[in-house]
Amino acid sequence: MILGHSMPLSVLDLATVSEGGTSAQALAETTELARAADRLGYERFWVAEHHNIDTVASTSPAVLIAHLAAHTERIKLGSGGVMLPNHSPAVLAEQFAMLEALHPGRIDLGVGRAPGSDRITAAAVRGPDPDGAVPDPWQVDEFPSHLLDLMAYLGDVRTAEGPWADFRATPRATSEPSVMLLGSSGYSAQLSGYLGLPFAFAHHFDGGGVLGALDLYRQRFQPSPVLDEPYVIVSVGLVAAADADTARYHAAPSLLRRLGIRTGRFWPLLCPDEAMSHPEWQRAATMPTNAIVGDPDTAVAGLVELASATGADELMIHTSTFGLPERITSLELLAEAWEQRVNEPSDATSKRGGAVAMPAHGPGSAGTAAS
Repeated sequence: MILGHSMPLSVLDLATVSEGGTSAQALAETTELARAADRLGYERFWVAEHHNIDTVASTSPAVLIAHLAAHTERIKLGSGGVMLPNHSPAVLAEQFAMLEALHPGRIDLGVGRAPGSDRITAAAVRGPDPDGAVPDPWQVDEFPSHLLDLMAYLGDVRTAEGPWADFRATPRATSEPSVMLLGSSGYSAQLSGYLGLPFAFAHHFDGGGVLGALDLYRQRFQPSPVLDEPYVIVSVGLVAAADADTARYHAAPSLLRRLGIRTGRFWPLLCPDEAMSHPEWQRAATMPTNAIVGDPDTAVAGLVELASATGADELMIHTSTFGLPERITSLELLAEAWEQRVNEPSDATSKRGGAVAMPAHGPGSAGTAAS
């Protein structure tokens, strides 16, 4: 294990299908990436729920988490997130209660409000409403009550009555999965604060708004049975390599695809050479992004800057490259550089009275990092 007791670093993955690859290959690569994160001492490894997307094989987080837990030893496994509008709260509670029973203390249930798909795909995933209508992908009105039901099924009862009174997710639970709320807006931030849950902000979406959402979360936070004070996880796109040029080369496919998504064109994840020869490459290379791309020192400086700006308690890394070796190398280089940085006595600060050690803000630019 390389990472020590500094601010935790975690990993988010989507089981990405690169151009010419298959779902089986993507899932095998996610398994190897989880094993590497486990070996290196990362805190968590989360997989996201997406549907009907050519480049994403992570369609069923609960199934994938079960597989990853069986192939790792200590790292926490979770959903980043599972999209509650797509599921019955009772069935979801059963799935994660079983995962927790199989792997006590290692399961996170990160819950999202977005559908993870378009309206037509959402209808296929959930089935039509009883009246035959296409379902609302967001289900804004029902989300808080469904979330409360889900929490109650898992033992965290917040209402005087509900369907949880007559239903158990598992017969005799001895522990519960950690429930967290995920989001990229003020809505989820406020709800998470009101319920006293940990909150994870999807900064890797590159949609902005992180500081405003976290302010709302902290302002609305109320202590709860699961959390005494706010706990913030901030995700960020990051590619680290031995030098800046190599990092930019391996980041090229994800930068090009990001441009495509922003402009409504869902291109495949090309190899770096094809990405950099694409007609839109120069536009992709110069578009604003929160992603951190560079050598290990640049990667650490970018994370320190992000932690300092957001007051995050934990940072979650999403590394998107064409091949698995670059992803593993990125995690290895970051883990080693982060450990070296936080172990420098003159360059460390403490957060909340020393509860979490965090490296001080670096003296130079964070390269392509932005907060």
